[in-house]
Amino acid sequence: MASKRDYYEILGVNKDASAEDIKKSYRKLAMKHHPDRNPDNPKAEEHFKEAKEAYEMLSDEQKRAAYDQYGHAGVEQGAGAGGFGGAGFGDAFGDIFGDIFGGGRSGGQGNKVFRGADLRYNMEVSLEDAAKGTETKIRIPVQSTCETCNGSGARPGTQPVSCTTCGGHGQVRMQQGFFSVQQTCPKCHGSGKMVKDPCPTCHGAGRTKQNKTLSVKIPAGVDEGDRIRLSGEGEAGVNGGPTGDLYVVIHLKEHAIFQREGGNLHCEMPISFSSAALGGEIEVPTLDGSAKMKIPAETQTGAVFRLRGKGIKPLRQSEHGDLMVHVVVETPVKLTEKQKDLLREFETSTQADSGKHSPRNKSWMNKVKDFFD
Repeated sequence: MASKRDYYEILGVNKDASAEDIKKSYRKLAMKHHPDRNPDNPKAEEHFKEAKEAYEMLSDEQKRAAYDQYGHAGVEQGAGAGGFGGAGFGDAFGDIFGDIFGGGRSGGQGNKVFRGADLRYNMEVSLEDAAKGTETKIRIPVQSTCETCNGSGARPGTQPVSCTTCGGHGQVRMQQGFFSVQQTCPKCHGSGKMVKDPCPTCHGAGRTKQNKTLSVKIPAGVDEGDRIRLSGEGEAGVNGGPTGDLYVVIHLKEHAIFQREGGNLHCEMPISFSSAALGGEIEVPTLDGSAKMKIPAETQTGAVFRLRGKGIKPLRQSEHGDLMVHVVVETPVKLTEKQKDLLREFETSTQADSGKHSPRNKSWMNKVKDFFD
């Protein structure tokens, strides 16, 4: 029985509502009141039918115009046509829920094109190349359009035919209770075509596996995990679809001297006992050669000195980072007897006032004493 309630009121929209607003409102109501979701609520089916009727009237421009001018009398003759399982219901319901169940309207769905897959290539780059930039060549396996059949999958001189399962639409309609669901055709996978006489090169796939050599420009300043996109260098599309992209992912090789942290570089610099005690000037390595650095007297292990601008200029930044030099005082080894005697003499000379010459040691010993006391 056709509803006599106002269709706009049923769907909860204004009279100037757009077609998209009407569709969204019906979707919510249909999902809420569908009988399959409300098996113990006898009124749910009535609300569902009422919403369906309102949507069928207001989603049709001619019916909506007649309803706006004459009310229910203007559409009474055709109202409710199609019932459950009829063509009217199937089209309306498939249109509303097609995106939910992965389908869509069957008309015009044949010969679907699919974009080719994106590819990833992991590239190891030295710290020097990452800092200054470089250009290199890579060789990758890809699925390319078959040159024998130009991607059709059919033997030269023949053409693919319409799929016998979906009739060339690329989709099939399945009735599941009250739901009319459209799904991708399982036989042609949405293409709408079948290959009766396959191409001898690609065996009907339309694509072949090939190795491709590409030139890749590594911009200066790239860091671990950065991606370089090569547009259109991925796998070939299906049925003439666009080619995917290739993403080159940067991985930095371990360096013998430096560790990178953003734009800054870190390195350890061993210095002699005498240099640490007396101070002086030493040479430290950088990516651009060696540089001189002053060491103040009484420098301790673990002291960090900064050489500004001796790091790396990261991508999308205008300034270079710094070089952080971590000093390590090296204990002398393989001493001669004379050298040992000199050290013993030095040790004896400093023991008389150890607190003055070894303040860290005195502070640490005081802490140990307090701990045991």
